[in-house]
Amino acid sequence: MLNLKDRIQELMAKLESEYASKTRKSADFFKKASRVLPGGTTYQIRFFKPYPIYVTKAKGVLVWDLDGNSYIDFWMGHGAHIMGHSPDFVVKAVNEAALNGTHLGYPNTLEVEYAELLTRVVPNAEMVRFSNSGTEANMYAVRLARAYTGRRYIVKIEGGWHGGYDALHVGVNPPFQGPESLGLPEEHIKYTLVVPYNDLNALEKALSSHDVAAVIMEPVLGSGGCIEPQPDYLRGVRDLTSRYGSLLIFDEVITGFRLALGGGQEYFNIKADVVTLGKIVGGGYPGAGAIVSNAEVMELLNQVKRPNARSRSFHGGTFTGNIVTLTAGYTLVSYLNSNRGVYEQLNSLWDWARRRMNEACETHDRLCWVTGVGSMTGIHFTKSKPVNAREAYQLRISEELYDLMHLYMRINNVLYMTEHMPHLLPSIIHTREHAQKLIDSLDGALSMVTSR
Repeated sequence: MLNLKDRIQELMAKLESEYASKTRKSADFFKKASRVLPGGTTYQIRFFKPYPIYVTKAKGVLVWDLDGNSYIDFWMGHGAHIMGHSPDFVVKAVNEAALNGTHLGYPNTLEVEYAELLTRVVPNAEMVRFSNSGTEANMYAVRLARAYTGRRYIVKIEGGWHGGYDALHVGVNPPFQGPESLGLPEEHIKYTLVVPYNDLNALEKALSSHDVAAVIMEPVLGSGGCIEPQPDYLRGVRDLTSRYGSLLIFDEVITGFRLALGGGQEYFNIKADVVTLGKIVGGGYPGAGAIVSNAEVMELLNQVKRPNARSRSFHGGTFTGNIVTLTAGYTLVSYLNSNRGVYEQLNSLWDWARRRMNEACETHDRLCWVTGVGSMTGIHFTKSKPVNAREAYQLRISEELYDLMHLYMRINNVLYMTEHMPHLLPSIIHTREHAQKLIDSLDGALSMVTSR
């Protein structure tokens, strides 16, 4: 009888042949792309074995590739498309706005109106500054926290991805220490401390032994596998940061406007000192990010009250407050604000889907576990259910199972990311039928592996 490793290799060979027949044009295009793009893509997580599909069109919950295949998309532009790809009402508003200028370069009225809207829907938000990405928002938020507290150290969570900013580009992947990239000197991360998710003891040890300006974390791990907080964990984080005088920064680039209109703060009823936003805050258009906080913290950015550049914390950027991005974001968030009931439907659907997916895992020799909160869903081929990113890697049964499932899903017209850490970010317009397709596809993949 074949062991698991041999079984996976046998199945991979079969599926790669099917995939090659289905995606011949993407295979040829990958060769072309590899000559001008390192690795054939513009972002390494968009590569998957043996080569990626190349998408030519997206609408609603579907994307189409060069070969004309359509796929149900559970990645939705890295989670940016909470209302699906290219919602007509957002596209219409943006196209009309662009007729009056695509980049004004001066203060505009919409940046004020959108900021007012965000202060109404995001808990604990009194003032806003827009940025060009989640990475930028986190970079400026860290600087702002250091300016406010006069402290040096930042604590982040293992597996937490906060963008490519040097000081936070550590502790994302095993072994969760040292720089995550070539060209990143150790000195750039020497004031960054990394602790596991769902571990209050490790957090308190870091807070009690260093002058910590802020703890930055996702309320629910995103790229770390959509792992949910244990009961009272977030409350414990809030209490510890308050006790030790550190700011709590919620990176809500994924959880913001997804778990609830007010993000993780609203969903878990935990108030952060600073919140960073991205993706959805731009309504699916590029260059989207924001920092929100109370007035006391945000006034450190105020050039009127602090005219000397060295007396304030710097924030800026050519495309901050861009009218196209703000129009898209304002239109989308206004819609969500007027239709708050969609969140109960969205979260209920994916609570049900995760239960059904976990039943499939249980049926098939408990090869996997499904984690998540609301619409955020992770799949883990681990020996037990992981409670943090370290366990999500260390408890793995087989790395090759991740490759196999991703390839099987593609052949069955289902797409998600990433190949080696499945975290799915479906939209509000995904239906029960779309969720059932995912459940059936997972069941099919597991049946293929466990059949004797």
